[in-house]
Amino acid sequence: LISHIGYNKNLFCIPKHYEEDLERVFIPHGLILDRTERLARDIMQDMGSHHIVALCVLKGGYKFFADLLDHIKALNQNGDKSVPITVDFIRIKSYCNDSPTEKISIVGEELCTLNGKGNLFLSLFQDIIETGRTMKALLSKLKDNEPKMVKVVSLLVKRTHRNPGYRPDYIGFEIPDKFVVGYALDYNEYFRDLNHICILKEKAKEKYKI
Repeated sequence: LISHIGYNKNLFCIPKHYEEDLERVFIPHGLILDRTERLARDIMQDMGSHHIVALCVLKGGYKFFADLLDHIKALNQNGDKSVPITVDFIRIKSYCNDSPTEKISIVGEELCTLNGKGNLFLSLFQDIIETGRTMKALLSKLKDNEPKMVKVVSLLVKRTHRNPGYRPDYIGFEIPDKFVVGYALDYNEYFRDLNHICILKEKAKEKYKI
C-alpha cells in the first residue's frame, strides 16, 4: 500500500524530453524490480510444478511481464524445483487520453492456442487495474478456453470509487487515484520509455492530448 506523494524527480535520472511533464517520481525503478522479484517467488511457490501459460496484456504490461519472467527463470535455474512456462500475448485498448473508453478493444487475440489445454494454469499479467472492467472482459473470453485455473497478476491496483471491488490474485502495489505513467504505462503512447513510475502533470495531459 503506497500512500506517500512520491519523490522529488530531481533525485532521479529522467529523460530530458519528459522533465517538464512530470510532477514527481512515484515508484522508483529499483523498488519496482525488488517487488517484482518477490512476486515471482510467491507465484512459483503457489503454482507447484504445473505448466504455466503466462499471458501478457499489451502494451502496458510488457515491461512488468519481461522482468517478472526473468525472475521466474532465475528461480527455475537456481531453485529446488522448476516450472515449465510458455508465453503468449494479447493487446487490449481501453483508454483515450486519461479516461476509460466505452468499448474495450481486444486486438490480435490468439486465444485459440489455449484450446484443448485444460490442465494449464494460466497467469495473466496486467500493468494496472483501475475499475476492473478490462480484466473482467478478458476473463470472460478466457472461460471459453477452459483453463484449469486463472491467476491475475497486476503491477498496480488503483484505489478508486470506480472499482466495484475487483482484486487480482497478486498485486505489486496499491496506489492512490493518481494518473501515473512510466515503466511501459503510457499517456497516448508517450512515457513508455520512462523507467520510473511517475505522476503526470495536468498541463502534460493537455500537451499530449488527442
